[in-house]
Amino acid sequence: MYAVIANGIELHYELRNAGRPETLVFINSLGTDFRIWDDLAEHFPQFQILLYDKRGHGLSACPTSPYTIDDHINDLSQLLDALEIERATLCGVSVGGMIALGLCAREPERVDSLILSNTSYRIGNSEAWNTRISKVKTSGTEGLADTVMDRWFSQAYQEKQPELMTLWRNMLTATPAEGYMGTCAAIRDADLLYDARAIEKKTLVIAGSDDQATPPDVVEDLSEQINEATYTVVEGAGHLPCIEQPLTLSKLIHDFLHDPLEEAGRYQMGMRVRRSVLGAAHVDRAERLKTEFDAPFQSYITENAWGSVWSRSGLSKRDRSLLTIAMMASLGHEEELAMHIRATRNTGASKAEIQEVLLQVAVYAGVPAANTAIRVAKDVLVKMESENP
Repeated sequence: MYAVIANGIELHYELRNAGRPETLVFINSLGTDFRIWDDLAEHFPQFQILLYDKRGHGLSACPTSPYTIDDHINDLSQLLDALEIERATLCGVSVGGMIALGLCAREPERVDSLILSNTSYRIGNSEAWNTRISKVKTSGTEGLADTVMDRWFSQAYQEKQPELMTLWRNMLTATPAEGYMGTCAAIRDADLLYDARAIEKKTLVIAGSDDQATPPDVVEDLSEQINEATYTVVEGAGHLPCIEQPLTLSKLIHDFLHDPLEEAGRYQMGMRVRRSVLGAAHVDRAERLKTEFDAPFQSYITENAWGSVWSRSGLSKRDRSLLTIAMMASLGHEEELAMHIRATRNTGASKAEIQEVLLQVAVYAGVPAANTAIRVAKDVLVKMESENP
């Protein structure tokens, strides 16, 4: 459990895959904590993942309400400062999307790209938010739990996952009333239309077809205000696609973050992916040693292996890494095997997963192949651990 003081309050956070070169920040919605991202975040082992509970939510401090959207934006900005994260891709849902939008408009230099899920520059109206605040004052979050569940989730999800619905309901009712009302006020008073029009970052805007809180037309309106935003609808999803359809959402985000059409060709994309997997030092050394004789081969593997296959979104870099280790071990390519084991520090594959893969090799490719591969792996892993104890 970790916390820092940011903007004068204690914020509960979790940093996963620490040390990865790129950071992906997930910002949760009203009445939830960062557990809503668990099933989605695991699809991005190549990123350092930052999750945190907003003020008044989860385990974070609950200052006296009301809050403003600027309070939430400043919380995130100072959290990034405290963790020494200079740049990140921001992914927010509902009010989390508003926070991401506001930070991007005000501090564009620290945002790589933007993913806005089930949100808009303005959500609801003052009358509706005041009614909700009054309800919580008299009955707590328990008093509106049933209504909120219908707004959060599609009917199909509620019928298929009754046991999980109990847990999500518990998450909502465990939210401090003061924190819930404070953030209701922040949403009520927020109008980020000019912020949206100021965005000049690559942006993906996502709606859920069954979302009753921010219907698709509201989310589409947001996308039309942002220059060259990509808009898509997740069919069958309610207000929280990260819970209902994490695999669908992960594919959308992977495709968005690694769109070949936005790269300057397969070679440039391949070089970027190659560096992210093998490390800049390895690739720079290979480039220095390149001669006229092997230059066509280097271009071939960069464009085809890295630019056409490793860059695809169908498998994560971790999955491709483990598959490649299995194939190199089975074929007895010791040098390439060692290279790809070293690359696991970038792809997110763990020592335990390498062990399991080599046991699989023993069963399907033979004990001698696995025996050699285990020797190579032990040597490389010892060196990696000595370099990064």
